[in-house]
Amino acid sequence: MKTEKAALVLACIAVVIGIGSTQGPVKEMLSQLKPPTELAVWNEVSAEPGKDLRTIIESKASKLNSPPVDATVDRVWKAIPGYNGLEVDVEATYRNARLKGPNDGLKLFYRQIQPKISLSDLGAQPIYRGNPAKPMVSLMINVAWGNQYIIPMLDILDQEQVKVTFFLDGSWLSHNKELAREMQKRGHEMENHAYTHPNMSTLSRARATAEIRKTQNLLKESLGVTNIWFAPPSGDFDQETVEIAASLGLKTVLWTLDTVDWRNPSPESIITKISSKAEPGTLILMHPTASSSQALKGMIRGIKAKGLQLGTVSQTLSSERVLPADVE
Repeated sequence: MKTEKAALVLACIAVVIGIGSTQGPVKEMLSQLKPPTELAVWNEVSAEPGKDLRTIIESKASKLNSPPVDATVDRVWKAIPGYNGLEVDVEATYRNARLKGPNDGLKLFYRQIQPKISLSDLGAQPIYRGNPAKPMVSLMINVAWGNQYIIPMLDILDQEQVKVTFFLDGSWLSHNKELAREMQKRGHEMENHAYTHPNMSTLSRARATAEIRKTQNLLKESLGVTNIWFAPPSGDFDQETVEIAASLGLKTVLWTLDTVDWRNPSPESIITKISSKAEPGTLILMHPTASSSQALKGMIRGIKAKGLQLGTVSQTLSSERVLPADVE
């Protein structure tokens, strides 16, 4: 009985094949059962070209992989942040490329490797710049006056899609909370510039502590900000200042490049200076002045033209890597 059923099935298959080989509805039906093109692509990728794909990924990985850089204390620049290492995950990248197909573009999967020594391991040290391997620059805007220039500068920052760090004089903040909230609302970082703009190195320990703490508390009460950076007014400080700030949980930050905008230089001269001298890790000091307000757009575009990104002080001084566009 089983033999007869098997013979019958084989006979039916033969009939279908015979009919399908001629013109007619059966042939049309069979033609519609061909696998979709996506499967064809999968077969191509899973065959010999798959080895070429892995080779491409491994080649890209060898060029991108970088060891982490430890934070260090430089003789001139003092504390310099570390920079995360980068390691492309070849297997994850290969699997994802196989699933997506060749027309979706190659996206590299990676892991960042933190340095063994971080900025927080260096103790009470001033900071003048970010890591020179990190292609990011930060605009530091110290605010104790110049209200009339702040909104125009905020509008330019919005247009250029740039976030900066404002260091606020506490007495200014106490009288301009709404303007400070507007700065914060637009996504900028708000930090500490003491309370009465004193020369910190001339103060007693108690007075210096009060200057920093009072603004720290005001930032929290007025803006909900947990303060992490302290910029000494006029760049005046001593080691005790740095230690006092550290005792309050703050790192003391200065600048790499100064616009000297309080001397009212021409906007063109500021643009030329900043565009020519900005480099990876540069912290740029400025104020809400007529000169910097007029120079701001040109400064930003000059920095971007050098292939540098602009970020807040926290972003520039972090060890987080700036990644290529094809890495996710």
